[in-house]
Amino acid sequence: MGIQKPAWLEALYTQKFFAGCSYHEAAKKNEKNVCCLDCCISICPHCIPSHRFHRLLQVRRYVYHDVVRLEDLEKLIDCSNVQAYTINSAKVVFIKKRPQNRQFKGAGNYCTSCDRGLQEPFIHCSLGCKVDSVLKHCKDLSPYLRRCSTLTLGPDFFVPQDMADDEMTNETPHSTIVDSDEPPMSWSSSSSGSENMSIACTEIVRKKRSGLYVCARSFSKVSDEDMASSMSRRKGIPHRSPLC
Repeated sequence: MGIQKPAWLEALYTQKFFAGCSYHEAAKKNEKNVCCLDCCISICPHCIPSHRFHRLLQVRRYVYHDVVRLEDLEKLIDCSNVQAYTINSAKVVFIKKRPQNRQFKGAGNYCTSCDRGLQEPFIHCSLGCKVDSVLKHCKDLSPYLRRCSTLTLGPDFFVPQDMADDEMTNETPHSTIVDSDEPPMSWSSSSSGSENMSIACTEIVRKKRSGLYVCARSFSKVSDEDMASSMSRRKGIPHRSPLC
């Protein structure tokens, strides 16, 4: 008896893609658009660190149907006679059959499984249609399967910058006060001439994944003598330019 559908092919055909990932509900860009061929499940970009050593196949969306790049799929199975379409300069193949109600067949090529009109010389409109046709007539899929030990995502695949730290998203960021090496800026404000306030700036560096945030102010009281001393150091004898 010949080989039937391998587990990864069955998963590619039955798994639901472009639905929210239940493991990363609170994360952005959590649509499941990758099929892990070793685990036979659909995953989202945030799941990739847990599957980084597995064979990963990106699933795309074209006219409301799931497609995969022809270049990637041909590493797994023979895709000859399957009509491909071009998306962003890349050829893609539909995963599932797309039957249509057609009462009359004119001249031209038609899909062997769903009677969809095709360009010559193609006879299958999707991967699913070819697999069904092969199993129907040959009863064995093994001559069409290809040995593939590694399969990585393309360079255009969107990878969230913080996906490695997803488990820390609910953790409260810590803040650390760092004294500035330069002397603080200060200015004064008086209230009924009785008290002077100087506002000195210090830096607060907040440790977050997205970067460093510098802000905050601290207030300190200064005496009238310190303020007068500070003012006297700033003032000097004015110098005028010589007359020509």
